[in-house]
Amino acid sequence: MLTTAPGTHAAAFGPAEWGLLVAIALVWGSSFLWIEIGLEHFSPPVVSLSRIVLGAVCLACFPGTRARVERADWPRIALLGLTWMAVPLLLYPVAQQWVDSSTAGAINGSMPLFSAALAALLLRRMPGPAQLGGLAVGFTGVLLVTLSEATGIGGSPLGIALLLFSTVLYAVAFNLSVPLTQRYGSLPVLLRAQLVAVAFILPFGIWGLPRSEWNWGAAGAMAMLGVLGSGVAFIASTRLGARAGPVRGSIPIYFLPVVAMLLGALVRHEEIPALAIAGVALVIVGAWLSSRREA
Repeated sequence: MLTTAPGTHAAAFGPAEWGLLVAIALVWGSSFLWIEIGLEHFSPPVVSLSRIVLGAVCLACFPGTRARVERADWPRIALLGLTWMAVPLLLYPVAQQWVDSSTAGAINGSMPLFSAALAALLLRRMPGPAQLGGLAVGFTGVLLVTLSEATGIGGSPLGIALLLFSTVLYAVAFNLSVPLTQRYGSLPVLLRAQLVAVAFILPFGIWGLPRSEWNWGAAGAMAMLGVLGSGVAFIASTRLGARAGPVRGSIPIYFLPVVAMLLGALVRHEEIPALAIAGVALVIVGAWLSSRREA
């Protein structure tokens, strides 16, 4: 069931890879802010269901989603829908009731390390020296940002535990997505996975409807979260993963804490601790090192 594959392009990142990286970082880095705005009027399950349904609708608009998928790969796509979309996207709004958007983004930034460890296990080979060095430097930066946030008012043991569990599931899913995307392309795999996630989250969303109230601002945040976060960004992420592999393809996640932290400060007036500045610098250096040509 759980497999992965190396990327098709071992060369250093070019304009296409860096363009995908920036798009992913900006969209997913801002998703924590949209979740926080949505939680002001919608219950957590409604936030989760809204983003998945809107993402699926966005993907269904592309003709490529109707490409044929072999029956033997359906269980893997179902597993992808559960580990990348259904469970984590249900847990994130729950956790962000107690954890602010900056902290959520910081914890999510540890995903590349989990992804690299799992890829090394599945592929039975270690990443190259440059990638290992980049992962270590980037994770150190994420750790600094996380510690600076978790020790403040945004810290919550339960919320942080839920976010860490979701991040591990993201790493599993990202490895799983690489061979599926290389075989079929992003669109047919993502749409089927999101339909699995919709079926899983639907009962929770119905339960949460009476606990929500309509608000245009929150609805707009859900539109951004769904169309961009659960639609466009998933396409960009799977395409980068197919090209760069499960280790280098997860580099954009290092930038999520940076985007989340800056937006949290600018929009929500969340404080930026001094320790986080050093962490941001290390994240950027680590991403550059990891993007070098694979040995």
